[in-house]
Amino acid sequence: MGDTEWQRQLRSAEEALQESKFFDGVQFINACMEAYGKDHGDDDGTIVKDPADLGRRLGAEQRACLKRMCEVRGDIIAGLGAHKRAAMDYAAAQALDAEATESLAKKRRLAEEASMGPKKRVDKIPVTVITGFLGSGKTTLLNRILKENHGKRIAVIENEFGEVGIDDALIEAGPMTTEENIVEMNNGCICCTVRGDLIEGLKKMVKNSEKTGKRIDAVLIETTGLADPAPVAQTFFADDYVQRKLSLDGILTICDAKHLVAHLDEEKPDGVENEAVEQVAFADRILLNKTDLVSQDEVAEVERRIRMINESVKIQRCTQGDVSMDFILGIRAFSLDKILEMDDAFLQDNADHQHDERVTSVGIQCKGEVDQTKLNDWISWLLKERGVDIFRTKGVLAVRDMPQKFVFQAVHMAFSGGPQKDWAVGEERVCKLTFIGKNLNRAELDGGFRKCLVS
Repeated sequence: MGDTEWQRQLRSAEEALQESKFFDGVQFINACMEAYGKDHGDDDGTIVKDPADLGRRLGAEQRACLKRMCEVRGDIIAGLGAHKRAAMDYAAAQALDAEATESLAKKRRLAEEASMGPKKRVDKIPVTVITGFLGSGKTTLLNRILKENHGKRIAVIENEFGEVGIDDALIEAGPMTTEENIVEMNNGCICCTVRGDLIEGLKKMVKNSEKTGKRIDAVLIETTGLADPAPVAQTFFADDYVQRKLSLDGILTICDAKHLVAHLDEEKPDGVENEAVEQVAFADRILLNKTDLVSQDEVAEVERRIRMINESVKIQRCTQGDVSMDFILGIRAFSLDKILEMDDAFLQDNADHQHDERVTSVGIQCKGEVDQTKLNDWISWLLKERGVDIFRTKGVLAVRDMPQKFVFQAVHMAFSGGPQKDWAVGEERVCKLTFIGKNLNRAELDGGFRKCLVS
């Protein structure tokens, strides 16, 4: 008679543990326990969350098998750094065997001590994920970090939802950041469609650093405003190379004090997550940005709403992303244990992030210059009439008789813009702009903008 399904999965889990493939090991050991549970009348998966409950209905030999599974899962989870959860698995193993070995008791004790004590410094490159809804100020914060005199050599991965890339023109490399260390991904969202590209981008950065001898002190990942941070965070556990070389320092969520509550309250179609809620829920630090645009009472209400979702998160009020670097970099704030308490399925390799299909982007890119008067009139009309549904507008334009690039941004009806860098000698004058929002009319947007072009 051949091995049963749970025996095969257990063997695969033990092999993954020996090879330090901890994320794969989680998938194998959970599949093992689910199969074992079904063999013994547990059809709803209770065994995965509470193995001791099933154990009370089993014989001695069966409990010994389940005890081994709990210990293996504890070893795997400890390898990922979730010591509190590992201690729970070791405790379950002890409960299944009154004569458990001293080595198992020692594992539990060490896991409990590790979960309560200060985090050990690890020789990995720290990664900060910068997230936040559309227009909250992520790129402004990113530029502030890059220009700070912190002495760190920082690599950047920047992800855009729009079909025409704009943020690459808005990112300003600082004294320790060269353009070779800035990677743009604008062909999808890194929480789903281009997650593989994120992994490859991280690997390429690290390998290039090791090859050239140019160290990387930190990596910043700016997500799209529509990203769910959970799959992005999972990346640092799902890929073995990334897990060995990089560590997630923290998830930093930037919140727009003027518009956050409206996005938290937005009703989504069935099966579609509210990204603004997820971004707040998974945050290790929150920057409550644009506080100058609202009253103190409104700021207090926004903070109250944030605390309803993420009670213990540290919040810093700010304008223009002006915060101390000590609040956001090198904070070692990410906790896998905390995430697993909030989302027990975080380490499952079958998560599917579904975007709201009503939210799309329209990108426009064309040669030539615009007439500023026509542009101002059109933008004013557009934001007044369509601003509720246009979450984000941004562009880099060539304006007639203006030697600089005209950079503008808008969040709903709030608009800002002005001339910035000069056009280089011989550089082709091109206009690029992106709209992101609900129920966008491509023909209306494209046609309206082209009427602003100088004929």
